[in-house]
Amino acid sequence: MNAILTLALKSLRNRRGTALLTVLSIACAVLLLLGVERLRHESRESFTNTISGTDLIVGARSSPVHLLLFSVFHVGNATNNISWDSYRAIAQRPEVAWSIPLSLGDSHRGFRVLGTSADFFEHFRFGDRRRLELAAGKALDGPFDTVLGAEVAAQLGYRLGDRIVVAHGSGEVSFSLHEDHPFTVTGILARTGTPVDRTVHVTLAGMDAMHEDNATGPAADPLGAAMVRRGPQRQPGREDSHAHAAERAGGEEHAEDEHAAITAFLVGLKSRPAVLSMQRYVNEYPDEALTAILPGATLPELWEIVGAAEKALFGVSVLVAVVGLTGMLIALLTSLSERRREMAVLRSVGARPAQVFALIVGEATVLTLAGIALGVALLYGGLFLGQPWLEARMGLYIPIALPSGRELTLAALVALAGIIIGLVPGYRLYRHSLADGMTIRI
Repeated sequence: MNAILTLALKSLRNRRGTALLTVLSIACAVLLLLGVERLRHESRESFTNTISGTDLIVGARSSPVHLLLFSVFHVGNATNNISWDSYRAIAQRPEVAWSIPLSLGDSHRGFRVLGTSADFFEHFRFGDRRRLELAAGKALDGPFDTVLGAEVAAQLGYRLGDRIVVAHGSGEVSFSLHEDHPFTVTGILARTGTPVDRTVHVTLAGMDAMHEDNATGPAADPLGAAMVRRGPQRQPGREDSHAHAAERAGGEEHAEDEHAAITAFLVGLKSRPAVLSMQRYVNEYPDEALTAILPGATLPELWEIVGAAEKALFGVSVLVAVVGLTGMLIALLTSLSERRREMAVLRSVGARPAQVFALIVGEATVLTLAGIALGVALLYGGLFLGQPWLEARMGLYIPIALPSGRELTLAALVALAGIIIGLVPGYRLYRHSLADGMTIRI
């Protein structure tokens, strides 16, 4: 066996140009195959870890996937709002440890604006229960403070102290701006790789004052009025006057029971076993049609919908691997006519047909294993050099770890396919006789 392997290496050395190109093509195929698999796995992990540590997400009556999309991923819009009374009644139940109100519906230059409270920065978790961290500045304090996601600050070039104007709607262009109520950038979050990076965070007090002033001012804005009135109507006597809204904007304390309706809210419970009973309570809430979902149960369902692209990408990488192995087969078959005399000489000095067969299969094995080794080396070299860029620019952290079981399986399948491909030219040479090899064909 050692003699066959040594002979195979010497034979490849004599044809090192073709052998090098074959190894390089297999390496590129393995690099793409394993790279896509690593990226696919980490992307799925990042998707699954967009929100963690939250037991329930509550919104107006809707499908679980729709509620998850607009409340966590900020895609689409809510079917209705939730009254502040309903939020307070659920948030004050003894089973609830904390709650985070969410108010959506506005945007800033194409980025979603999220109205929330200081509890968002205290209790929101992503990944492996990682907290939100500020890269600069401080969290929300005054009514017209804003904290920007990392992607917002990077793309728009904002710094601490800059002032921004919020617009109605979620489009990149809006003709209805809250120019009378600019927000001041007081903080910029560290990159998380979640929708938080593309979100402008403001206070509920500032959002309420901004909308109510537009709704009651001399040039009342119908869209602003809709933001206040949409969803269940607030109790009579709770509408604030323009003067009261301006007073709040000036820094007066904003009572909890004076907020406008919200879009959804996150709930953390004191005891995990109480999740199902709390979900049933919210879904059967008598005063308002509400839906409560478990993020961990709904995220896999959403991934089945949006994960078709990664499956297609993985399929393309498999095809590339097939093309690389096919190139090796073509190179081996093309060299057969040139090597028939070489094989005949080996037969004439005592080599058996089985040894000639093993020589060709050995060459294919060496080429395949060398290509896999080079492909893995290129993968880890690329991860080592590109990991900081991926984390800084895309918020995607890809660990430099040992190959996973699935990656090892893929590499083993490529090696097996290379050996099987070597059987084709090996069998053809096996059938060539000594006389056929020594015959000069004209």
